[in-house]
Amino acid sequence: MSAGKTSISKAKSYREIAEFWSETNLSDHWDQTRPAEFEVEIRSEKRYYALDSEVSAEMARIAHRRGVTAETLLNLWVQEKIRESVKA
Repeated sequence: MSAGKTSISKAKSYREIAEFWSETNLSDHWDQTRPAEFEVEIRSEKRYYALDSEVSAEMARIAHRRGVTAETLLNLWVQEKIRESVKA
């Protein structure tokens, strides 16, 4: 994290920031925000992998409940498993 940056969360790590915002509604702090401009360059590659139809259907249900796409949920799960495997 950059020194000298202010933060609504007053967090000391990215993990603390994530925890704060997962439990906090931005509208409660809207008056403390300011406009920001930035550019984002997303490089992604699409690859297709076969999933069992029951696994795919359950994943879609879970994603819907969480308010994300099945593709997003799958990417998050795979990233999590890769991090776990690297640590092991």
